[in-house]
Amino acid sequence: MKKFLLFVFAPLVILASCSKDKFDASKQAATDDAAIKAYIGTDTAYHATADGSGVYYKIVTQGTGAKPTLSSTVKVTYNGKLLNGTSFESGTITQPLSGLIPGWKSGLPYLKTGGRIILVIPSRAGYGNNAAGSIPKNSVLVFTIDLLSLS
Repeated sequence: MKKFLLFVFAPLVILASCSKDKFDASKQAATDDAAIKAYIGTDTAYHATADGSGVYYKIVTQGTGAKPTLSSTVKVTYNGKLLNGTSFESGTITQPLSGLIPGWKSGLPYLKTGGRIILVIPSRAGYGNNAAGSIPKNSVLVFTIDLLSLS
């Protein structure tokens, strides 16, 4: 009898645990897009441009140097925050652009060396359905980035 109960209830427990918290990418994309539009809409001077991947960008200062490509190594200073204004990270890094989050790969090529850009990045182009340090999962990210140099 115990084996029979194990046979009956074990699959039910497994199925029940699999159905919890199913991630719906299209629903999250719609949530992110609405949040981004509400965020940008609060600042009438913002004039951000959508790039087709869901990333919005505003070039604050264009710069005068070359534009990076995915094969470039970029040196940037940046400040990252959540839509609620909470800063989660800032600093200076030198990294291959190809190794950075998709939102940076999408947005930085619009900028020339010496310029500043603000990127509003949906979760799918940031850290997605995963938390990263103090960044909650499914977070829209706002980065202010200065492109110092590239190679």
